[in-house]
Amino acid sequence: MSQNKLSSRLYTIIKSAIVAALLPILFIYIMIAKPDYKVMNGLAHIILPIANWAGDIITWPIRAIGDTVDNIRELSNLRTENEELRVRLDEALKNKTTCEIAVLENQKLARELDIVQNQPRNAVIADVIHDDSAFHYGTFFINKGVKQGLEKGMVVISTDGFMVGIITDVAPRFSKVRALTDSKTNISVRIAGSDVYGFMQGNGSSAPTIGFFSDPEFQPSSGIKIVTSNISGVLPNDIPVGNMINETDVNVLQPKKLSRVIVLSFDTQDEYK
Repeated sequence: MSQNKLSSRLYTIIKSAIVAALLPILFIYIMIAKPDYKVMNGLAHIILPIANWAGDIITWPIRAIGDTVDNIRELSNLRTENEELRVRLDEALKNKTTCEIAVLENQKLARELDIVQNQPRNAVIADVIHDDSAFHYGTFFINKGVKQGLEKGMVVISTDGFMVGIITDVAPRFSKVRALTDSKTNISVRIAGSDVYGFMQGNGSSAPTIGFFSDPEFQPSSGIKIVTSNISGVLPNDIPVGNMINETDVNVLQPKKLSRVIVLSFDTQDEYK
């Protein structure tokens, strides 16, 4: 039963298509053989819409293929444009990275030039070449030594002026520095802006400990600034050391954070040579 219905529908569609195809031919025949304009005008309102509909059906595959080709061409163009934009973006990112590196190098050179121009007389700038912080020791090496005039006991500070250690051994081209965190470090210090003195001792950890003796009633607290003291005749006065973390611990610069340092030469009269 369903096959009969399908055959009947298919037959109807075919017949309609044939009729739609013959109508323009009939219209042309009437227009040539019997040019009755009233009849042609009446038929035009019927035949032309049917002819357009039939033309749309007949040309649909061609138009569909054309649209597909256009879409494929447009997609190919978009892919080409995306590849070009990706290349340009990569070049822009490379240029941006290069510019950022150049800016950082420029800033570094400017800082180093400022250090050179403002360093104390006879001070020596050195690079940190090795960090040996282990087993309750905090030492590091710098790439300057006897040939640059360095000696044992010279003070080493960071590029922003904080004390970081004292030279303990000197070779012709490098020196060993004992950091403030080293367990053998024991230096005299002072509360900045006061006459309260004490000693700061390294303990192998990141925070040396401090004990005050000149004023038993003094109550240390977090944030207090600590500077060096010449009370023992070993260090010059007023080199920044760090800040108090609590009643006993001091926050100082760690050797592993250093890349460049300044070596100072001084005498026991608190004057730099």
